[in-house]
Amino acid sequence: MNKTILSLSILLALGGCSLIPDYQRPAPPVAATLPGDGVYAGTTQAATATPPEWRGFFRDPALQQLIAVALDNNRDLRVAALNVEAFQAQYRIQRSELFPQLGAAGSGTRQRLPGDLSASGEPTTAGQYSATLGVSAWELDLFGRVRSLRDAALQQYFATEQAQRATQISLVAGVANAWLALQADRAQLALSEDTLRTYEQSYALTQRSFEVGVATALELAQSRTAVEGARISVAQYRRLVAQDANALQLLLGTGSAEGLNATAALDGELLAELPVGVSSELLLRRPDILQAEHVLKAANASIGAARAAFFPSIGLTASAGTASSQLSGLFDGGSGTWLFQPQINLPIFTAGRLKANLDYAELQQDIRVAQYEQAIQAAFREVADGLAARGTYREQLVAQRDLVESSSEYYRLAESRYRAGVDSQLTLLDAQRQLFAARQQLIASRLAQLSGEIALFKALGGGVE
Repeated sequence: MNKTILSLSILLALGGCSLIPDYQRPAPPVAATLPGDGVYAGTTQAATATPPEWRGFFRDPALQQLIAVALDNNRDLRVAALNVEAFQAQYRIQRSELFPQLGAAGSGTRQRLPGDLSASGEPTTAGQYSATLGVSAWELDLFGRVRSLRDAALQQYFATEQAQRATQISLVAGVANAWLALQADRAQLALSEDTLRTYEQSYALTQRSFEVGVATALELAQSRTAVEGARISVAQYRRLVAQDANALQLLLGTGSAEGLNATAALDGELLAELPVGVSSELLLRRPDILQAEHVLKAANASIGAARAAFFPSIGLTASAGTASSQLSGLFDGGSGTWLFQPQINLPIFTAGRLKANLDYAELQQDIRVAQYEQAIQAAFREVADGLAARGTYREQLVAQRDLVESSSEYYRLAESRYRAGVDSQLTLLDAQRQLFAARQQLIASRLAQLSGEIALFKALGGGVE
């Protein structure tokens, strides 16, 4: 009796063994603080401040509606969600290996033998029927091999969950950028059409002056060149507006959506201020970094399975049921049958296969560590770039608006002097072109600033509700 208790105690103790290495999160290979002041516009947020969810960041109602539509219909996000369910199913499959698989079986045979094959020399007819319930080849996980594989599958499942969150963040940012590009190209188209009308009016005036001998053929040709250049811009931005709408519809995942044709002024308050903390630890919350860490943990668990392969494995097959030569006597008394068949396998010589498997698992872990650290470094750079761009874009916009004002004044004076006959038409055309280019660049600069804010919002892991 004492030996039985001791044996059970040893079995239970071994059943709790795990050869998975203790997981240690690698230290972030970046500076402890983000570059610059790390805080937006005088905010006094704590170092643990996090960006808002997307409804709090994007203020335009039409854009909010489009993002909601994309989250419901985008096919990339749908694939990411299905991948989560697929890896969850794989985890459940792997986890089921920890438990015995109970099955029932019934069989029956009936056979006739001719006399020359029968021991009695007479033709015989024999039958055998059975019904059993049992376990087949259940591995007793004494050294944690099956549990290690289960843990690896669980971490892969967690990784796909984070991949889905990363896809959602990218989708939110993608829809916002596509919508802003559409608004910017619509503004460029409106500016080009307005400029074309101005050039056509100037051309008509120059043509009348040419007909009465006041303007020269060169001035008429110069005015015509400006008109054709503006027409090129109009055609270009009409094409870009149509392509922007198509790109946005692809992200939305549906052919039509309210808000797709809505317009918004780029100089409005389209985005909220982002509170940015000063600690680089914030980056560890990003879904892509969490995904890389879960993949690293899965590789760590795989080492435990590779180590456990060096030790004996015990399989158990057992069944109980009834058997009879007649179907009518299958459940009669005395027809019971049972089978107990334990099996132990001990690797002795594998030509280095087990050691190679362990080396491979450890190398995979080293690779995952490098990928995890690389993900942190990439995230640090993205945030650093966003912080660096924010201040410079503000300065650029201020200078660009000043340039538009100066160009407007230059155009106003050039037009007055041209009508008064003081300056030539060449000066007026130069003023018109400079004003057109300055306004175009102002729209482009504002779009770049907004895109930079969205990139920083994405880099900080914002967007998930």
